Amino acid sequence: MKIVVLAGGVGAARFLEGLVQITNPIDITVIVNTGDDEDFYGLRVCPDIDTILYTLSGNNNEKQGWGLKDETFAVSNQLGKFGYERWFMLGDKDFATHIHRTNLLQQKKTLSEITENLAKLFSLPIKLLPMSNDVVKTKVKTPHGILSFQEYFVKRKFQDTVLSVIFSGIKKAKPAPGVIEAINIAEAIIIAPSNPIVSIGTILAVPTITSHIKKSHAKKIAISPIIGGKAIKGPADIILTNLGIESSAFGVANIYKELLDTFILDAQDRFQKEKIEKLGMRVVTTNTIMKNLQTKKLLAQTVINTLCM
Repeated sequence: MKIVVLAGGVGAARFLEGLVQITNPIDITVIVNTGDDEDFYGLRVCPDIDTILYTLSGNNNEKQGWGLKDETFAVSNQLGKFGYERWFMLGDKDFATHIHRTNLLQQKKTLSEITENLAKLFSLPIKLLPMSNDVVKTKVKTPHGILSFQEYFVKRKFQDTVLSVIFSGIKKAKPAPGVIEAINIAEAIIIAPSNPIVSIGTILAVPTITSHIKKSHAKKIAISPIIGGKAIKGPADIILTNLGIESSAFGVANIYKELLDTFILDAQDRFQKEKIEKLGMRVVTTNTIMKNLQTKKLLAQTVINTLCM
């Protein structure tokens, strides 16, 4: 089965950990959000791409949820002594990834080419594609002004009220090579449990991606990133509430209602099943909290079994 996964950061990476265990990884293409990308110390950092690279290669910091395991921070600490801000702490080994990426960008390589190169270096069995080679910046409008997503998320720890979310550069962005082709031949399209506004929403905002998903004959399924009204990690619930969207599995399903055949929600939200079904999609309830590899595999297997029904 040819599978396309739309992916953000940690939640998507954890789901993919399970998916590659129970399917043929060669058949999986992952389209990754790049709206969160930022330049730090002159280096291009792609948080969502890197989280998937590190997680699927077994190099991620499982406890932290991002970055590399067994990391040290000598360079960041030294930069602090030079007067640089250190709110986005990069580890020493992590710096190597960003130096390599930035060096290739300076050689006029595209983000797609660089991501393919990194996927090979980390021995990833799947095909990993950025949503676009064009620069898209996710920004958050707050009462204190417009912030980059990383400023809002990491520096200010999502304490600001979100008035709106802006995808700067999105109108001129083109899908990266291979993105539309993968969607067109997909037999299944899975929306991973990622922030529906600033992760999946960014991907869907790239011109023509949503229209091709709608036209696709693939089975389309999404996993709710909201459980019991809360996000497992990150500010998805806060952003939804700030924007006047119900922070619930139903709220997420309502965002995706024109795209999906099936919606997966956590068992503790089963009371919302009938309400979501009225949106016109099938609903499957299961455990969606991914505490370890076994629960990741079980969730992935539920998704595949549902797709095969």
